[in-house]
Amino acid sequence: MTDTLDEAQAVQMIEAAQQMILVWNRLPADRQAALLARFGTRENALAALVATKLITPDRH
Repeated sequence: MTDTLDEAQAVQMIEAAQQMILVWNRLPADRQAALLARFGTRENALAALVATKLITPDRH
């Protein structure tokens, strides 16, 4: 495993992050609160959503 991303990987990560920000903004306040309670910060919650998207990209 390398510590750097190639351009395609970087694009995939950016696109996943953008999609998850859109998902976050559509979540009801109670769902956002639940994710914040679990992950501590919005950034951590978004990182978890992005990681999930990258691991299972076929699920929506």
